[in-house]
Amino acid sequence: MNADIGATVLIIDDAPDNLLVLSGLLRPHYRVLAATSGEVGLRVALGDPRPDLILLDVMMPGMDGHTVLARLRETPWTHDIPVVFLTAQGDAADEERGLTLGACDYIVKPVKPAVVLARVRTQLQAKQARDWLRDQNAALEAEVVRRMTENSLTQRVSVRALAHLAEARDPETGNRILRTQSHVKRLAQALRGHRRFGVLASDRYVELLTMSAPLHDIGKVAIPDTILLKPGPLTPDEWRVMKTHAKAGSDAIERAERDIESPVAFLAVAKEIAHWHHEKWDGSGYPDGLAGGRIPVSARLMALADVFDALISKRVYKDAVPAAQARRIISAGSGQHFDPDVVEAFLAVFDDFVAMARRYSDEP
Repeated sequence: MNADIGATVLIIDDAPDNLLVLSGLLRPHYRVLAATSGEVGLRVALGDPRPDLILLDVMMPGMDGHTVLARLRETPWTHDIPVVFLTAQGDAADEERGLTLGACDYIVKPVKPAVVLARVRTQLQAKQARDWLRDQNAALEAEVVRRMTENSLTQRVSVRALAHLAEARDPETGNRILRTQSHVKRLAQALRGHRRFGVLASDRYVELLTMSAPLHDIGKVAIPDTILLKPGPLTPDEWRVMKTHAKAGSDAIERAERDIESPVAFLAVAKEIAHWHHEKWDGSGYPDGLAGGRIPVSARLMALADVFDALISKRVYKDAVPAAQARRIISAGSGQHFDPDVVEAFLAVFDDFVAMARRYSDEP
């Protein structure tokens, strides 16, 4: 590193002779700025070019060197400029005070040219190294952020692609992915702070939950069209096949997990949602007949969001019902189909559910 190239040194000293000597010594190597008082020195330091190093006399009338240094450290533009005190005092206590305030070195008057040049060069090289390290760290942090953003975007696109693959089997679902995803996120927000839903206090978990929601019906790709698109009621045998989509979805995600070297958090949540979002609070759901708190939080939220969207949406086998009627149906299912606390949260944010349903409506 060559500290001589482009470096600016500000000298603040009330003695013209000292300014003349120091300027003549430093000018062959650096750009030199000079000030004859602390007040003027502060104005110069705040200007352009910004000094790379300040040589500051301690004993000056009016604003002394200690006060000037304190002001420099208070100002963001100047707080990291290295300051070397110039002093006629060799007192250890005085030196300790200056170092405590943030001075990086002391030069005792009368100055020795070789000492001045060596210490100025040393401090400029140290600053240059710090600046380089800071810039490298900033570049590294920016690259980390870029890669994390890219990875997150890749995950989201992959999730959407898989979800649309399942959705393509049923042309009437349209924007169902966006609706159910928004509803799950809104329920999670409404339940934050609830003693039974501590996991939702984590921003990261809510993000994973929202990202994973579109994969809840990924298992429908395994259901034959004759059953999935049947316009009338399913027979008992057809219904048994239809119910296999929950486990088929979680199995597919589990197989994907086995193909990667390290766990991916959102896949774990997606697997929960796919497998258990058809469970019911009273234990009458499928595929495992889980009841109450044994049903994962993610699946409980997805269950309500899924049913609400199914009720207000037209299907090959039914017409859509008004949102108010869907509200009554879900309210009646509290403690049977749904976790009562999740239903209470739904009722509290019902208007938001309606607004999101309209925003992502399948209608043109």
